[in-house]
Amino acid sequence: MSTDINQLRDLSTLFTRSEILRLLKNDFGSVDKKLIRYDLIDKRRGSTYLKIFKEEYRKLQKNYQNEYVVKNEFLNQKLIKEIGNRHSVIFNEMRLGGATADLAIFNGVSKVFEIKTILDKEYRLSKQLEVYKKIFNEVYVIVPQENVLQYMKYDSNVAIISYDSEMTEFRVEREAIKNIDIDIDVLMNVLHSKEYLNITYDYYDELPEINAFNQFEVCKSLISKIPYEKLNYSFIEAMKNRKVYNSFFNKVNNEFNQVCLSLNLKEEQRKDLINKLKTHKVC
Repeated sequence: MSTDINQLRDLSTLFTRSEILRLLKNDFGSVDKKLIRYDLIDKRRGSTYLKIFKEEYRKLQKNYQNEYVVKNEFLNQKLIKEIGNRHSVIFNEMRLGGATADLAIFNGVSKVFEIKTILDKEYRLSKQLEVYKKIFNEVYVIVPQENVLQYMKYDSNVAIISYDSEMTEFRVEREAIKNIDIDIDVLMNVLHSKEYLNITYDYYDELPEINAFNQFEVCKSLISKIPYEKLNYSFIEAMKNRKVYNSFFNKVNNEFNQVCLSLNLKEEQRKDLINKLKTHKVC
Protein backbone atom coordinates (compact mmCIF):
# COMPACT_ATOMS: atom_id res chain seq x y z
CA MET A 1 0.00 0.00 0.00
CA SER A 2 1.55 3.28 -1.13
CA THR A 3 0.09 5.39 1.67
CA ASP A 4 -0.07 4.71 5.40
CA ILE A 5 -3.35 3.07 6.43
CA ASN A 6 -3.96 5.60 9.22
CA GLN A 7 -3.49 8.46 6.79
CA LEU A 8 -5.94 6.88 4.36
CA ARG A 9 -8.47 6.33 7.13
CA ASP A 10 -8.13 9.96 8.18
CA LEU A 11 -8.39 11.32 4.65
CA SER A 12 -11.47 9.20 4.00
CA THR A 13 -13.33 11.47 6.44
CA LEU A 14 -13.17 14.21 3.80
CA PHE A 15 -16.33 12.62 2.38
CA THR A 16 -18.35 12.55 5.59
CA ARG A 17 -21.58 14.47 6.07
CA SER A 18 -20.07 16.75 8.70
CA GLU A 19 -17.15 17.69 6.44
CA ILE A 20 -19.38 18.52 3.48
CA LEU A 21 -21.63 20.65 5.69
CA ARG A 22 -18.57 22.62 6.80
CA LEU A 23 -17.55 23.17 3.19
CA LEU A 24 -21.00 24.48 2.35
CA LYS A 25 -20.36 27.12 5.03
CA ASN A 26 -17.00 28.02 3.45
CA ASP A 27 -15.12 26.34 6.28
CA PHE A 28 -12.02 24.61 4.85
CA GLY A 29 -10.14 24.47 8.15
CA SER A 30 -10.57 20.73 8.67
CA VAL A 31 -9.19 19.96 5.20
CA ASP A 32 -6.19 22.22 5.82
CA LYS A 33 -5.45 20.50 9.14
CA LYS A 34 -5.27 17.14 7.37
CA LEU A 35 -2.95 18.52 4.71
CA ILE A 36 -0.70 19.98 7.40
CA ARG A 37 -0.79 16.77 9.44
CA TYR A 38 0.64 14.74 6.55
CA ASP A 39 3.04 17.41 5.25
CA LEU A 40 0.94 17.90 2.13
CA ILE A 41 0.20 21.61 2.46
CA ASP A 42 3.24 22.81 0.48
CA LYS A 43 2.71 20.22 -2.26
CA ARG A 44 -0.93 21.24 -2.65
CA ARG A 45 -0.53 25.00 -2.31
CA GLY A 46 -2.36 26.74 -5.15
CA SER A 47 -4.48 23.68 -5.94
CA THR A 48 -8.25 23.95 -5.83
CA TYR A 49 -9.97 21.96 -3.11
CA LEU A 50 -11.93 20.18 -5.82
CA LYS A 51 -8.68 18.83 -7.28
CA ILE A 52 -7.58 17.69 -3.82
CA PHE A 53 -10.86 15.86 -3.16
CA LYS A 54 -10.71 14.13 -6.53
CA GLU A 55 -7.10 13.02 -6.03
CA GLU A 56 -7.80 11.70 -2.54
CA TYR A 57 -10.87 9.84 -3.79
CA ARG A 58 -8.81 8.06 -6.45
CA LYS A 59 -6.22 7.17 -3.80
CA LEU A 60 -8.94 5.71 -1.57
CA GLN A 61 -10.46 3.80 -4.47
CA LYS A 62 -7.13 2.17 -5.19
CA ASN A 63 -5.78 1.62 -1.67
CA TYR A 64 -8.54 1.85 0.94
CA GLN A 65 -11.90 0.42 -0.08
CA ASN A 66 -13.99 1.75 2.77
CA GLU A 67 -17.78 1.76 2.77
CA TYR A 68 -18.05 5.26 1.32
CA VAL A 69 -16.09 4.42 -1.83
CA VAL A 70 -17.79 1.06 -2.39
CA LYS A 71 -21.24 2.55 -1.89
CA ASN A 72 -20.45 5.53 -4.10
CA GLU A 73 -19.12 3.37 -6.93
CA PHE A 74 -22.10 1.00 -6.76
CA LEU A 75 -24.41 3.99 -6.81
CA ASN A 76 -22.59 5.48 -9.82
CA GLN A 77 -22.21 2.28 -11.82
CA LYS A 78 -25.50 0.51 -11.07
CA LEU A 79 -28.24 2.30 -9.16
CA ILE A 80 -28.27 5.65 -10.93
CA LYS A 81 -29.15 3.84 -14.17
CA GLU A 82 -32.31 2.55 -12.50
CA ILE A 83 -33.73 5.99 -11.76
CA GLY A 84 -33.51 7.31 -15.29
CA ASN A 85 -37.25 6.87 -15.77
CA ARG A 86 -37.92 9.18 -12.76
CA HIS A 87 -40.24 6.54 -11.29
CA SER A 88 -37.65 5.33 -8.80
CA VAL A 89 -36.21 6.69 -5.58
CA ILE A 90 -32.98 5.80 -3.75
CA PHE A 91 -32.52 6.05 0.01
CA ASN A 92 -29.24 6.13 1.91
CA GLU A 93 -28.98 4.68 5.44
CA MET A 94 -32.68 3.80 5.68
CA ARG A 95 -33.65 3.07 9.27
CA LEU A 96 -35.81 0.04 9.89
CA GLY A 97 -35.86 -0.16 13.67
CA GLY A 98 -33.59 -3.13 14.29
CA ALA A 99 -31.25 -2.35 11.39
CA THR A 100 -30.16 0.42 9.03
CA ALA A 101 -29.98 -0.40 5.32
CA ASP A 102 -26.95 0.95 3.46
CA LEU A 103 -28.97 1.63 0.30
CA ALA A 104 -32.56 1.01 -0.74
CA ILE A 105 -34.29 1.61 -4.06
CA PHE A 106 -38.01 1.65 -4.79
CA ASN A 107 -39.39 1.35 -8.31
CA GLY A 108 -41.66 -1.53 -9.33
CA VAL A 109 -40.15 -3.51 -6.45
CA SER A 110 -38.34 -2.68 -3.23
CA LYS A 111 -34.64 -3.58 -3.09
CA VAL A 112 -32.18 -3.27 -0.23
CA PHE A 113 -28.38 -3.42 -0.40
CA GLU A 114 -26.05 -4.23 2.47
CA ILE A 115 -22.38 -3.46 1.83
CA LYS A 116 -19.57 -5.48 3.36
CA THR A 117 -16.02 -4.29 2.67
CA ILE A 118 -12.79 -6.13 3.31
CA LEU A 119 -12.63 -4.06 6.50
CA ASP A 120 -15.97 -5.29 7.88
CA LYS A 121 -16.88 -8.11 10.23
CA GLU A 122 -19.82 -10.43 9.56
CA TYR A 123 -21.16 -10.75 13.08
CA ARG A 124 -24.29 -8.59 12.59
CA LEU A 125 -25.16 -9.67 9.07
CA SER A 126 -27.60 -12.49 9.89
CA LYS A 127 -29.74 -10.20 12.05
CA GLN A 128 -29.63 -7.45 9.45
CA LEU A 129 -30.80 -9.79 6.70
CA GLU A 130 -33.64 -11.09 8.85
CA VAL A 131 -34.95 -7.54 9.26
CA TYR A 132 -34.56 -6.70 5.55
CA LYS A 133 -36.44 -9.84 4.48
CA LYS A 134 -39.43 -8.74 6.55
CA ILE A 135 -40.14 -5.73 4.37
CA PHE A 136 -38.14 -5.70 1.11
CA ASN A 137 -38.95 -7.68 -2.04
CA GLU A 138 -35.29 -8.30 -2.85
CA VAL A 139 -32.25 -8.36 -0.56
CA TYR A 140 -28.67 -7.96 -1.81
CA VAL A 141 -25.28 -8.20 -0.12
CA ILE A 142 -22.36 -6.48 -1.86
CA VAL A 143 -18.99 -8.07 -1.06
CA PRO A 144 -15.37 -8.18 -2.31
CA GLN A 145 -14.75 -10.83 -4.99
CA GLU A 146 -12.31 -12.69 -2.74
CA ASN A 147 -14.99 -13.12 -0.06
CA VAL A 148 -17.86 -14.38 -2.22
CA LEU A 149 -17.73 -17.98 -0.99
CA GLN A 150 -17.93 -17.06 2.68
CA TYR A 151 -21.06 -14.99 2.04
CA MET A 152 -22.72 -17.67 -0.07
CA LYS A 153 -23.46 -19.55 3.17
CA TYR A 154 -26.16 -17.02 4.05
CA ASP A 155 -29.84 -17.44 3.13
CA SER A 156 -30.07 -18.58 -0.50
CA ASN A 157 -32.94 -16.13 -1.08
CA VAL A 158 -30.45 -13.29 -0.62
CA ALA A 159 -28.53 -12.12 -3.70
CA ILE A 160 -24.75 -11.73 -3.72
CA ILE A 161 -23.05 -8.99 -5.73
CA SER A 162 -19.24 -8.93 -5.93
CA TYR A 163 -16.84 -6.13 -6.77
CA ASP A 164 -13.22 -6.29 -7.89
CA SER A 165 -10.18 -4.77 -6.21
CA GLU A 166 -10.55 -1.36 -7.89
CA MET A 167 -14.34 -1.42 -8.13
CA THR A 168 -14.42 -1.35 -11.92
CA GLU A 169 -16.96 -4.19 -12.03
CA PHE A 170 -19.95 -5.17 -9.90
CA ARG A 171 -21.19 -8.64 -10.79
CA VAL A 172 -24.26 -10.58 -9.63
CA GLU A 173 -22.99 -13.90 -8.24
CA ARG A 174 -26.43 -15.09 -7.07
CA GLU A 175 -29.85 -13.71 -7.94
CA ALA A 176 -32.39 -12.61 -5.33
CA ILE A 177 -35.56 -14.61 -4.75
CA LYS A 178 -38.49 -12.21 -4.66
CA ASN A 179 -40.53 -11.92 -1.48
CA ILE A 180 -43.80 -10.03 -1.03
CA ASP A 181 -44.52 -10.83 2.63
CA ILE A 182 -44.43 -7.79 4.89
CA ASP A 183 -43.98 -7.79 8.65
CA ILE A 184 -46.49 -5.26 10.00
CA ASP A 185 -44.33 -4.31 12.99
CA VAL A 186 -41.38 -3.42 10.76
CA LEU A 187 -43.62 -1.64 8.26
CA MET A 188 -45.26 0.54 10.89
CA ASN A 189 -41.83 1.43 12.23
CA VAL A 190 -40.83 2.70 8.78
CA LEU A 191 -44.01 4.56 7.83
CA HIS A 192 -44.69 8.14 8.87
CA SER A 193 -48.10 8.87 10.39
CA LYS A 194 -49.35 10.58 7.21
CA GLU A 195 -48.28 7.53 5.18
CA TYR A 196 -50.04 4.89 7.27
CA LEU A 197 -53.15 7.08 7.40
CA ASN A 198 -53.09 7.37 3.59
CA ILE A 199 -52.60 3.62 3.14
CA THR A 200 -55.54 2.93 5.44
CA TYR A 201 -57.78 5.44 3.69
CA ASP A 202 -56.80 4.30 0.18
CA TYR A 203 -57.71 0.69 0.90
CA TYR A 204 -60.86 1.18 3.00
CA ASP A 205 -62.11 4.41 1.33
CA GLU A 206 -62.48 5.96 4.75
CA LEU A 207 -60.78 6.39 8.08
CA PRO A 208 -62.36 5.13 11.32
CA GLU A 209 -62.90 7.47 14.24
CA ILE A 210 -59.41 7.95 15.59
CA ASN A 211 -57.41 10.45 17.59
CA ALA A 212 -53.74 11.25 18.12
CA PHE A 213 -53.52 8.67 20.90
CA ASN A 214 -54.98 5.62 19.15
CA GLN A 215 -54.43 6.22 15.41
CA PHE A 216 -51.23 4.15 15.29
CA GLU A 217 -52.76 1.00 16.79
CA VAL A 218 -56.06 1.35 14.91
CA CYS A 219 -54.32 1.81 11.55
CA LYS A 220 -51.87 -0.99 12.32
CA SER A 221 -54.76 -3.37 12.91
CA LEU A 222 -56.48 -2.35 9.68
CA ILE A 223 -53.30 -2.42 7.60
CA SER A 224 -52.51 -5.92 8.85
CA LYS A 225 -55.67 -7.11 7.05
CA ILE A 226 -54.66 -5.71 3.64
CA PRO A 227 -53.55 -8.47 1.20
CA TYR A 228 -49.77 -8.65 0.85
CA GLU A 229 -49.65 -7.76 -2.86
CA LYS A 230 -51.72 -4.62 -2.34
CA LEU A 231 -49.83 -3.68 0.82
CA ASN A 232 -46.49 -4.15 -0.93
CA TYR A 233 -47.62 -1.80 -3.73
CA SER A 234 -48.85 0.79 -1.22
CA PHE A 235 -45.57 0.66 0.72
CA ILE A 236 -43.51 1.21 -2.46
CA GLU A 237 -45.72 4.14 -3.52
CA ALA A 238 -45.42 5.71 -0.07
CA MET A 239 -41.62 5.57 -0.26
CA LYS A 240 -41.57 6.97 -3.79
CA ASN A 241 -43.65 9.93 -2.63
CA ARG A 242 -41.18 10.99 0.04
CA LYS A 243 -39.22 14.18 -0.59
CA VAL A 244 -35.92 12.71 -1.71
CA TYR A 245 -33.67 14.63 -4.12
CA ASN A 246 -32.27 11.95 -6.42
CA SER A 247 -30.51 14.28 -8.84
CA PHE A 248 -26.96 13.03 -9.29
CA PHE A 249 -23.70 14.09 -10.92
CA ASN A 250 -22.93 12.01 -13.99
CA LYS A 251 -19.28 11.24 -14.71
CA VAL A 252 -18.03 14.67 -13.69
CA ASN A 253 -17.85 15.14 -9.91
CA ASN A 254 -19.55 11.81 -9.20
CA GLU A 255 -17.12 11.29 -6.30
CA PHE A 256 -19.66 13.24 -4.25
CA ASN A 257 -22.86 11.40 -5.18
CA GLN A 258 -23.07 9.25 -2.08
CA VAL A 259 -22.55 12.06 0.44
CA CYS A 260 -24.98 14.31 -1.47
CA LEU A 261 -27.54 11.49 -1.30
CA SER A 262 -26.84 11.08 2.41
CA LEU A 263 -27.47 14.79 3.00
CA ASN A 264 -30.43 14.81 0.57
CA LEU A 265 -29.00 17.89 -1.14
CA LYS A 266 -31.03 19.73 -3.74
CA GLU A 267 -29.52 20.35 -7.16
CA GLU A 268 -28.66 23.97 -6.36
CA GLN A 269 -26.91 22.89 -3.15
CA ARG A 270 -24.81 20.35 -5.06
CA LYS A 271 -23.81 23.00 -7.60
CA ASP A 272 -22.95 25.37 -4.77
CA LEU A 273 -20.70 22.72 -3.18
CA ILE A 274 -18.74 22.18 -6.41
CA ASN A 275 -18.48 25.90 -7.03
CA LYS A 276 -17.00 26.43 -3.57
CA LEU A 277 -14.49 23.65 -4.10
CA LYS A 278 -13.55 25.05 -7.53
CA THR A 279 -13.07 28.64 -6.45
CA HIS A 280 -11.19 28.10 -3.17
CA LYS A 281 -7.51 27.25 -3.32
CA VAL A 282 -5.03 26.05 -0.72
CA CYS A 283 -3.04 29.02 0.58
